[in-house]
Amino acid sequence: MGTNATVGFGYLSPDNIGLFTDRYELTMLRGYRDTGHTPRATFSLFYRSLPENRGYVIAAGLEQAIAYLQDLTFDDRQLTYLREEGFPEDFLEYLADFEFTGDVRAVPEGTAVFPNEPLLEVTAPIDQAQLFETLFLNQIGFQSLIATKAARMRDVVRREGDDQQLVDFGSRRAHGTDAGVKAARAAYVGGVDGTSNEAAGALFGIPVYGTMAHSWIQSFPSERAAFEAFTEVYGEETVLLIDTYDTVAGAKTARDVCQELDIDVRGVRLDSGDLAALSQEVREILPADMDVFVSSGVDEYFLQEFFDDAGVADGFGPGTSLTTSKDAPTLNPVYKLVAVEEKGTMQPSMKLSKGKVTYPGAKRVHRFGDETFHRDVLARTDEDIGGRELLVEVVTDGEVVYDFPALDEIREETMSTLERLPPEVRAVENPAAYPVDVSDGLTTTAERVQSELRREMGL
Repeated sequence: MGTNATVGFGYLSPDNIGLFTDRYELTMLRGYRDTGHTPRATFSLFYRSLPENRGYVIAAGLEQAIAYLQDLTFDDRQLTYLREEGFPEDFLEYLADFEFTGDVRAVPEGTAVFPNEPLLEVTAPIDQAQLFETLFLNQIGFQSLIATKAARMRDVVRREGDDQQLVDFGSRRAHGTDAGVKAARAAYVGGVDGTSNEAAGALFGIPVYGTMAHSWIQSFPSERAAFEAFTEVYGEETVLLIDTYDTVAGAKTARDVCQELDIDVRGVRLDSGDLAALSQEVREILPADMDVFVSSGVDEYFLQEFFDDAGVADGFGPGTSLTTSKDAPTLNPVYKLVAVEEKGTMQPSMKLSKGKVTYPGAKRVHRFGDETFHRDVLARTDEDIGGRELLVEVVTDGEVVYDFPALDEIREETMSTLERLPPEVRAVENPAAYPVDVSDGLTTTAERVQSELRREMGL
């Protein structure tokens, strides 16, 4: 039976990433070109609000978003497809020569952001800036979602536990191969210590960890035989899965095998049952130098309950709940036009739709507080507010001017950010709202633009 070699993986590459966009982006691009309406414009990517039990968002995915911006092209296959879809030749010629020539400012990855604060702003001819809406929302929105989930888990472990190890086990539950790899990267940004996914390890240099599956145990005549075989191969690095049949009996068997083989193995993993209670029993059975690793259903809520119930563990393996952000599967970022050039001057623009009002114009975010952050101020770019400005120059005139930090540095930025956020904002449930003030200048601009728009519409 024949098959298409690209089916199932490898769909997108620099050669065809240009088609990862919604049709209305291309129809607008064609309209902009055909009408000669290509003024410079500024688009802002931000969150209007946060889901329940989210007091902050950890920004992530910027490096991938900018890589796509740099690499985006429309090759012959894409152009042929668009020609068959009815797009005219002059528009296809424009796409064939597409090049981003604008500017991008963004908050560095690992930075905490709050509603209405831009994670990224793009200023470019409107046709160029418009094209990246789908791609930027996808890349930054997804990775920020997972980084935030991971940060919440890490924060619980640091506050309630003993800074135990966290390892991403979620690739198999992710919504596709690309999502699995990106989730592993984002989870590392958010504070996990490693991943089970080899591709993520190879691509991003993330530490990779693995134990065994129940199938290993079941394939041998007995649990003891399975433990003996695995330990003989992996020696001191061995982690034995002890709950295939009975967790407590498995712990005793693991202990006995290690003593008989005279090998100090790394530890055991628990993957089912009342994990807090079982971890206590297992800890009493095992030698002190054997770690207890817990998986199955691990998330920030589980961790908080586990520690409240005096559970004992040296590490955890969050999976499904991490890579799907199970309790809040989307953060709903938006990418909105906030300024457009008129007669050579950038004029602020805003939406007035009920529940979707936006602040007009390009913006800065100023953060105040040293040891502990205590407020942000959202302001116009021409205002002198003080504090630490969050957005940095990433792309200028189409050229990358930002030195992207190593992934370990981004992870450390997340850890520093968590330590400096107020505890009530970091709460797992019912977090307090972090204060984000709007500057007088931005308030005045918003009121003026809103008044002008309402007058123009006869409202």
